[in-house]
Amino acid sequence: MTNKRTSMITDPKDGKLPPLTPEAKQYVESVRNSRGKFFANPEELSSFVRCLPVSTSGPPMLPSAYNNNYQIVQTPDYVAIATEMMHDVRIIPMDGRPHAGIPQWTGDSIGRWDGDTLVVETTNFNGKRGYFGTVARDGDRDIARRDSKMMVTERFTRSDKDTLLYQFTVNDPGTYTRPWSGEITMRASKFPVYEYACHEANYALEN
Repeated sequence: MTNKRTSMITDPKDGKLPPLTPEAKQYVESVRNSRGKFFANPEELSSFVRCLPVSTSGPPMLPSAYNNNYQIVQTPDYVAIATEMMHDVRIIPMDGRPHAGIPQWTGDSIGRWDGDTLVVETTNFNGKRGYFGTVARDGDRDIARRDSKMMVTERFTRSDKDTLLYQFTVNDPGTYTRPWSGEITMRASKFPVYEYACHEANYALEN
């Protein structure tokens, strides 16, 4: 971050996430009531523990406690965004094709240019991921899920040769009572992104 804002959220203006819908509140409460119980299967553990996509994977691509690096590769037909943690790669077609309609962990992204700004719209989330670190985890358990009807619009604008302004809007009517937006300023690094060798069969899951 190159500024001293106390929140990455730009809308609502108070810098806070909108209230949850009644359905989302009910789901969160039901999972919180399961505290202290043993996990019956791996699917009950959080996506973080299972080395599956997390908040840094996007969209939106939100910082975690560490490993918040990305490598962006651009060709005439695609943009690829490699995430350091959990080593995911988003392949974004730029040829004007429609959304494929196949549910995926990080959704189905389609890109286009608006002047010098890359605009990416993502739909078709599989609804299995916890979200965003706000009410996302209770120990090792996801306590809220991204809704499969969510749509995320991202805007990538290069401010100068070393600075990228990343803006996003989340429209998730199954979770929030209204859309919300935010932005992050990213700086270029001269260092490579190293492999984050986390996989679903790691010892943390077994233990």
